[in-house]
Amino acid sequence: MDRSVTDKPAVTQAMIDAYDEYTHLTLDRRGFMEKLTRLAGSGVAAAAIAPMLAASKAEAAITPENDERLVIETLRWPGEGGEMQGYLAAPAKAAGPLPGVLVIHENRGLNPHIQDVTRRLALEGFMALAPDFLSPQGGTPENEDQAREMFSKLDMVVTVKNGERSRAFLAARKGGNGKVGAVGFCWGGGLVNRLAVASPELMAGVAYYGAQPPADQVPAIKAPLMLHYAGLDERINAGIDAYRNALQANGKRFEIFVYDGVNHAFNNDTSAARYNKAAADLAWSRTVAFLKNNLG
Repeated sequence: MDRSVTDKPAVTQAMIDAYDEYTHLTLDRRGFMEKLTRLAGSGVAAAAIAPMLAASKAEAAITPENDERLVIETLRWPGEGGEMQGYLAAPAKAAGPLPGVLVIHENRGLNPHIQDVTRRLALEGFMALAPDFLSPQGGTPENEDQAREMFSKLDMVVTVKNGERSRAFLAARKGGNGKVGAVGFCWGGGLVNRLAVASPELMAGVAYYGAQPPADQVPAIKAPLMLHYAGLDERINAGIDAYRNALQANGKRFEIFVYDGVNHAFNNDTSAARYNKAAADLAWSRTVAFLKNNLG
């Protein structure tokens, strides 16, 4: 039997790094595929490997949308200079007021994976709201490359204000206890850090492999923070020491966890090459306990 036909192609760290360059830096789709072809040895191998690096919508749902334990709503609320829209999930039978959590998406927008993460948090006992931060441009499109381009056009000052508008909306929602935290992934992890700087009312922040704010902004942070990093994520990890030092120097409450041997986006279970179940499960258990402790 020809093993080249039956075996999955090998995914190397260099290929994962190239995908990270494509999704977060300056490499475009064509440049990424050319680089991947060189690394893989052929166009056929590159075509097989690319979907393993990317997120698969077909594998997005761990908690089904029709789970009878949940109430799901698509909501709209006033944003900064326009309307925000988002996806809310909450327990169908709550014993009392629920703590609120903003779920902040990666740089592909409010996609099925983030909706699924929102449902998972709802099953943990939270009123979870995933805002679509591409709302000012009409919302997250189906095409992920188009979404990537839309992110480059976002005004970050307006975006942070929309984060605060979303927090205030969730805090005032009926059925909630008024306390709101935020958890974000990748681009969303960076926005959690920025929101912690901008919002004295944020009660807790969890950032997964998110870019750090400038050290001189750290004194404004009021919320306790939990910061998850991937051991192989050199691009984001370059800012850990400065952030840790600033948090310590200003007496902030924070925890930092670095998961050795795993890649950026290790929590995203729709990406076969980067997902790491052991690290994701551990980070998730820490996240849920942290949010319950600070928002309950």
